[in-house]
Amino acid sequence: MTAAQSGDLLVIDNQGRTDEACIGDLTALEAQAYGIAGMIVWGLHRDNAELVEIGLPIFSYGAYPFGPQRLDARESEALRSARLGNFSVTNDDTVFADDDGVLFAPGEIIEKLLSVAQAIYQTERRQAELIKAGKTLHEQLKFDQYVTQRLADPSFTLRKHLREIGGAIEE
Repeated sequence: MTAAQSGDLLVIDNQGRTDEACIGDLTALEAQAYGIAGMIVWGLHRDNAELVEIGLPIFSYGAYPFGPQRLDARESEALRSARLGNFSVTNDDTVFADDDGVLFAPGEIIEKLLSVAQAIYQTERRQAELIKAGKTLHEQLKFDQYVTQRLADPSFTLRKHLREIGGAIEE
């Protein structure tokens, strides 16, 4: 943590383990003391009540009361990168996190990623406003038309239908 810049995130690789917590209130307090803006844990945390009180954003698989009962050998890339699933995270990556989850992206694609995210957001907001105005998503997405085409052609996918009518949000 001593190398952290104010606003950095601490990414902790506990190999996605769900049989132990790997961080708690002391780690959060230490991270906060070094100006770290939040933690992302590939695994579980403990000391949930204390973490809420500390207020440092922490993204993990959830809470678990017990910490590690063993001492594993440190991986060669520890402290330089962390793994989360199939993704290796380094200081060159950008992190987006909110109540729905965490997204890591290589720095070189951020502009494109933000452009796509903005387009998805605008499409979803437009659809939400139309629902509030009385036009259901079923109507907006011409779902009956999709079902008819799907019955005629079982290979016709909802994604293809949405692309054809301009309703696709996940590309």
